Amino acid sequence: MKQTAVEWLYQRILAKDIKAVFEQAKEMEKEQIKDAYWSSYKEGQYSGDKTADEYYNQTYKNTEQ
Repeated sequence: MKQTAVEWLYQRILAKDIKAVFEQAKEMEKEQIKDAYWSSYKEGQYSGDKTADEYYNQTYKNTEQ
């Protein structure tokens, strides 16, 4: 069964490697956002001309720490 990023994060926090866990969780969330973007694009719900990477970077790049 596939885990959500939050479930994965919770399990890793228990392992106490917080910095590495946080970076991995951010990357997982990025992939989930890109997957959702492509799903909406394939279903015809989005008709923009950006790639998933371009969408992510434009939308979320300034909020990363």
